[in-house]
Amino acid sequence: MTHPFLTAAALAAMLGLPACADLDPTTQRTMTGAAGGAAGGALIGAMAGNAGLGAAIGAAAGGTGGFVWDRHVQSRDRAFQQGVAAGRASPPR
Repeated sequence: MTHPFLTAAALAAMLGLPACADLDPTTQRTMTGAAGGAAGGALIGAMAGNAGLGAAIGAAAGGTGGFVWDRHVQSRDRAFQQGVAAGRASPPR
């Protein structure tokens, strides 16, 4: 027995992945969080009786989490680059 909806969803997912290649890291992390949150929210929502609402809440929470994680990664990278610059600017011993 084939499931045309699942086949179409898998095809859409495969065709949509290359579109993420040219996005900046902030957008990629935010969208990854939103997609993961939507999937998790849909699963939990389906068990609770409303998969659509669960997916919407999960996407919002996941997108926020992805954005916060991106800000953390950017802060860490900036601190690393500042340390490298300070190390290069200091006189040799």
